[in-house]
Amino acid sequence: MSDAAQPTAAEVRAAAEAVKTALDRHLAAVERRSREDDPAVFEAFNLLAAAAEAYDELLYDRYDEVTPFEIPGGDDSLPPYTGPEEPNALSVLIRRDYAVVEPQRLMAQARWVEAADDETADPAAAETVHGALGILFGEFEADEIASRHKEFGLEEGDSTLWVTAADEAAEPGEWLEAPFEDVDPQRVVCRFDVSAVFDDEDDDFDGYEDDVADEDDDERADYEEADDDEDDIVDAAEGLTVDDDVEDADTEEVERDGDGEPERLDAGR
Repeated sequence: MSDAAQPTAAEVRAAAEAVKTALDRHLAAVERRSREDDPAVFEAFNLLAAAAEAYDELLYDRYDEVTPFEIPGGDDSLPPYTGPEEPNALSVLIRRDYAVVEPQRLMAQARWVEAADDETADPAAAETVHGALGILFGEFEADEIASRHKEFGLEEGDSTLWVTAADEAAEPGEWLEAPFEDVDPQRVVCRFDVSAVFDDEDDDFDGYEDDVADEDDDERADYEEADDDEDDIVDAAEGLTVDDDVEDADTEEVERDGDGEPERLDAGR
């Protein structure tokens, strides 16, 4: 960024003050929280995140420095909740993605279902992936498909579940033509996401575990090697042959003369 476009030191300091204010507001909202999903806390959290992100950007542009804060991405967070405080109804929105990795297995399962169903079923329906999917998802609940997906030749992809609040339940058949068209993110009470991208977050920890395991293996190998060396030393010591002269000097009884006095040994001995 050019010098002309850089933020001023005053702008950076003002952004820092905004972070302090947002921190105080967030703490106050947490202290006054009346329930776990208090919308005031959620709103204060989002404001704090926005203030911290703005400060981080200005700090980098002005001083080429960053903060240690991890700012939540906008795609991963929901807007502040604006639904009813005490919902009288709720909707559960579920999306699960699958890849068809074994079409033959999928169609074989569909043929089995059709054969067990009745004799009037159209056997040709199970001979295409499209028809087989219709048969299986018509026969089994979505949760059973999820738990048995490998049996049906499917591979799991991303999935998400949103719980949205409403003032009152919809009339029968009211939204069937477009069930996902009018979803209001600000009425989402909670959501649960499953994706392979989250596995990448554990890679560093897994690598740490591998390093620790390798270190333990190395230490164990060193210990076993040292133990083997000690055994070799003991075995070598036990196998030593003591010189006969030394052994005789150590073990031969001293000869005594008739008076009981020790005989003078020859110098050669």
